[in-house]
Amino acid sequence: MERLTISLDNQLSDQFDAFIHARGYTNRSEAMRDLIREQLEASRLEKEESGHCVATLSYIYNHHESDLATRVTSVQHDHHELTLSSMHVHMDHDNCLEVVILRGTIKSVKDFANLVMATRGVRHGSLHMVPVEIRQEQHSTTSFPHSHSNPLT
Repeated sequence: MERLTISLDNQLSDQFDAFIHARGYTNRSEAMRDLIREQLEASRLEKEESGHCVATLSYIYNHHESDLATRVTSVQHDHHELTLSSMHVHMDHDNCLEVVILRGTIKSVKDFANLVMATRGVRHGSLHMVPVEIRQEQHSTTSFPHSHSNPLT
């Protein structure tokens, strides 16, 4: 493991300590590692669309809106190769929250998320992506090939 030393002025150090305490970190090193990972991932996702990612897409919609649930489900079926899992939560009488776990190319995941979030009636949409390396494997104990997703940071 590489050891880095940084110098911070007192005000920045105090703000950083308050930040890591509020987030529940027990030490500065782990907080710095997470901040570095977050920035590396954001930079990679800005530059690349050909790489792969795993992602969560969450959005809220009013299930009373005409045909909205059917339209969103249809979009998911049209892109079934991206969807690993989904969860549907009834928030109240009118609103539903859906969370979809996705895996695919960065471009295809972004395009799918934009398509869902741009659907009339969908609101509060959010996409979170983590760049990964995808490896195809077939173990001797299984009779079918399968994928492994390994985070890049």
